[in-house]
Amino acid sequence: MKGVVFTEFMELVESRMGLDMLDRIIGESDLPNDGAYTSVGTYDHAELVRLVTALSNATGLTTSDLVLMFGEHLFVRFSVGYPALFGDVANSFDFLERIDGVIHVEVRKLYPDAELPSLQCERPAPGQLVLTYSSPRGFADLAEGLIKGCIKHFGEPITVVRTNLEKEGGVHRARFNLTTGHA
Repeated sequence: MKGVVFTEFMELVESRMGLDMLDRIIGESDLPNDGAYTSVGTYDHAELVRLVTALSNATGLTTSDLVLMFGEHLFVRFSVGYPALFGDVANSFDFLERIDGVIHVEVRKLYPDAELPSLQCERPAPGQLVLTYSSPRGFADLAEGLIKGCIKHFGEPITVVRTNLEKEGGVHRARFNLTTGHA
């Protein structure tokens, strides 16, 4: 997993819960690098899981809720850090449809070793988008948070219904049904 995910997680914890909380969860997570991450490095995703678990234990919030919160935070940070990816997109559906074919292509240019999830989209009817997430790392909560962050970014009345699908060949999958309030 790219280090930018780790550095942004630490930014979220520090900004919302304080430096003491960040220090506490780093200390409790038994990390091989003592929490020293760089945005361009690559790290084991299990380290992020340990940080989230330690934060859950410290706050009483579920790991799922924390990862969803982080996904929304991460979307905001991406929109600020990479405005060119947002310049010619007017709505959530159009943005989400571009993830695999445009955005992940750009991410791979910056980080050739990035292991990105697959996000397949289809529009079964007007006002509906079905997004299928697939990844060996099983961060559907993060994907959901990113989707919700996207919807907030574009300020649209969209409902999201998530269905966790059966794991296939070691790959975690989830389906997100998005429906506009105008459907």
